[in-house]
Amino acid sequence: MRSRPVGFLLSALAGAALAFGGTAAASATPPSAPAPAAAPNGDVGTADACYTWSGTLREGSSGEAVRQLQIRVAGYPGYGNQIAIDGQFGPATKAAVARFQSAYGLASDGIAGAQTFSKIYALQDDDCTPVNFTYAELNRCNSDWSGGKVSAATARANALVTMWKLQAMRHAMGDRPITVNGGFRSVSCNSAVGGAANSRHMYGHAADLGAGSQGFCGLAQAARNHGFTEILGPGYPGHNDHTHVAGGSGRFWSAPSCGI
Repeated sequence: MRSRPVGFLLSALAGAALAFGGTAAASATPPSAPAPAAAPNGDVGTADACYTWSGTLREGSSGEAVRQLQIRVAGYPGYGNQIAIDGQFGPATKAAVARFQSAYGLASDGIAGAQTFSKIYALQDDDCTPVNFTYAELNRCNSDWSGGKVSAATARANALVTMWKLQAMRHAMGDRPITVNGGFRSVSCNSAVGGAANSRHMYGHAADLGAGSQGFCGLAQAARNHGFTEILGPGYPGHNDHTHVAGGSGRFWSAPSCGI
């Protein structure tokens, strides 16, 4: 993880609308503006090169700071669920924050304050990706994220959320490395590999995972707890050699050899 300066910094999160099933929703790109100063009460005073929160967030809060938080806790929605990245701190976001806090040994009150943000800062690099995943892993198709079913910015933003889900899943599985064999595909890349006509890879939502030390079934089973609405693995046609996970609308899980 790169070191972070302590002054006022520019937020660097690239992205756009989080697309679910191809429909663009809330933007994942904060305006280019100086990072917020420390809150007057001093409860959140650390500056971060990616994004800096300026005060405590709790149920009822709203705005860009909430949306940025939701991206980081997207992997903690609870079994079978997915939280909206909409900038509204409702009960689902509170529960996700509490699960994140519990996962890292913090007081799990669902209120995001200094300790919660400090843990997030420690988990992310300066480009806002989680420390154990990179944009390059999530895009082996082209360098500019173009040619998919959504804009390049949206595909990249969706991939960022996918990475944070994978980071949560990795931590839950003992912080053992997760191998990402591929993610975003342009329409042409998808066609070249024989992907489904409306594959979520073309929206930036999806990742194909290697077995690693967890095994394909272990990954498929764990993914159910971390915001993945599409899970395809052993026993599903064409998925005996990888586990496919994706976000987006609806739910379709099928890995019959894994009991899913």
